[in-house]
Amino acid sequence: MHIMEGFLPATHAIAWTVASAPVVAYSAWRVKKVVEENPSTKLLLASCGAFAFVLSALKLPSVTGSCSHPTGTGLGAVLFGPWVMPVMGSIVLLFQALLLAHGGITTLGANTFSMGIVGPFVSYALYRMVRKSGGSLQLAVFLAAALGDMSTYCTTSVQLALAFPDPVGGVLGSTAKFLGIFALTQVPLAIAEGLLTVIVVNILSKTSVGELKTLNILGRGAQA
Repeated sequence: MHIMEGFLPATHAIAWTVASAPVVAYSAWRVKKVVEENPSTKLLLASCGAFAFVLSALKLPSVTGSCSHPTGTGLGAVLFGPWVMPVMGSIVLLFQALLLAHGGITTLGANTFSMGIVGPFVSYALYRMVRKSGGSLQLAVFLAAALGDMSTYCTTSVQLALAFPDPVGGVLGSTAKFLGIFALTQVPLAIAEGLLTVIVVNILSKTSVGELKTLNILGRGAQA
């Protein structure tokens, strides 16, 4: 989700920016290392960024009066690991804020934390767990993309709850309310994103075999 411009109190916006900034800086260094060590994967890396931009720009109306959208960050996390996504996610969110009025500059830190940091790390952890337990590539990718998507929305709900606690239920009560706003539309969207990401990986398995072997997605040691 993209928290809109000016929606968070200034102290919260600053706090999330401070929390996200060092992660994004380290992520930029990691992206540079990936490109230097595996130049042949440069186009694939750019495609992961484009995938996240397109999917997360699709705002769909929610039956509760809000909106939901896929995140698209699970693909990059699966292929390159979670550390490439914070800087890519921040760039995606910045362009969407400037060009599409989707999200905002003051809320960029908060949105980066949920979509560029938490989501990709959850995706990668699930992917590795399923692969290490002997699960198929398709199952691992599906769960990584779908649950990474959901984790982003859970994080955003907590961010909003911290900023606007319920007068009676406090932060927990507010979190439950925010989660309820998105649940009806986000669950099917997360499933759809998982299926779409599996399709993309299946296509890449045929068209970019060399790059996926370089990234240890295919071939010996892919489940390590």
